[in-house]
Amino acid sequence: MSSWKRLLLALSALAALCGCSGTDILNFTIPRTGYTLHRDIAYGNNPRQKLDVYMPDKPAPGHPVIVFFYGGSWQSGKKSNYLFAGQAFASKGFTAVIADYRLYPEVYFPDFMKDAAHAVRWTHKHIRDYGGNPENLFLSGHSSGGYLAVMLTLNARYLKDAGGQVEWIKGTAGMAGPYDFLPFTDPKIKAIFSKLPNPDSQPINYARTGLPPMLLMTGDKDTQVLPRNTINLTARLQALNDCVTERIYPGVAHIGIVLSLASGFRGKAPVLEDIAAFVQQHTKK
Repeated sequence: MSSWKRLLLALSALAALCGCSGTDILNFTIPRTGYTLHRDIAYGNNPRQKLDVYMPDKPAPGHPVIVFFYGGSWQSGKKSNYLFAGQAFASKGFTAVIADYRLYPEVYFPDFMKDAAHAVRWTHKHIRDYGGNPENLFLSGHSSGGYLAVMLTLNARYLKDAGGQVEWIKGTAGMAGPYDFLPFTDPKIKAIFSKLPNPDSQPINYARTGLPPMLLMTGDKDTQVLPRNTINLTARLQALNDCVTERIYPGVAHIGIVLSLASGFRGKAPVLEDIAAFVQQHTKK
């Protein structure tokens, strides 16, 4: 058994023993130095419309900013569980924004897209107050959060309707996102996307020329969001001559790809290094 799997099993056993969640235990191991955390900043009036900002002590050249959206099938998740992601990005000198957004059954598609767009608009307007440069704004996300990041990039109307513009985005890094996932089979997913015609829900249908650069990542052992989502969108963007980089990590499953951001798990896949290189490549110095 690999050291990575032993560590994961140990964290799971400890979580069960103390009655905590796995992310609570994981975040207990995450360094609290190297950044300043500003919690629960409102970007809207709903209790779920809040975000956290991680300010690195040593910003990277150009003071790049990453807005990160977590996964949870548009039904679960909270920003406090992703301290490990905020710390990871801050360790590379990036100002990280991790946003909550409204979830099903409170809302349906496309309302969580509207929240994501308003979180990006807030970031562009206010991030200088936290040491970030809005001219070097990147999006990222895992699973359904990757969907949010990529859909915002592909379908410009969400940011436009929120008072923003897709040109703000200097690049997008999606981790194991569902981009081409028809037909719906899960009853809850069917319900979440029941308010609009099914094709409207598919990011791949909004691929077009002139998009910001994209880094699309998946693991070849992902059985929850199949790698074909990443492969198909990459192929579509390449056919349109857009700037896209694909990474398929061997032996990595759905949770493993985001877990690879956490200190102690980074040896499983170079996800953080690949995102950092992508951001540095497209940052305006």
